[in-house]
Amino acid sequence: MLREQDKFQRRAQRQRTRLKKSAKGKPRLSVARSSKHISVQLIDDVNGKTLASASTLEKEFKADGGKSGAATAVGKLIAERAGKAGVSEVVFDRGGYIFHGRVKALADAAREGGLKF
Repeated sequence: MLREQDKFQRRAQRQRTRLKKSAKGKPRLSVARSSKHISVQLIDDVNGKTLASASTLEKEFKADGGKSGAATAVGKLIAERAGKAGVSEVVFDRGGYIFHGRVKALADAAREGGLKF
């Protein structure tokens, strides 16, 4: 019997394998979520570097509207930082999370901010 953590890791690895086939050199927008916070990184897998990141744990971060409002603010922030890094197209890596709720709010806000995926 698999533990929930093992199932999550399998889903995340399966998602990442599909992304690498279709990435074609685009950076990966990776989402990490906990019960209270959400963070996102823009990762260049070719060079193994993080190009930009945003999180609710940053000192200057302010958002209202609960957890979904915070995810929306993080999505806008990562889109702004990606623009400064010269990135306009990314591949969205939701990890093992379903595309719903906070993950979807973050993705929609990043799209509104100018990222294409």
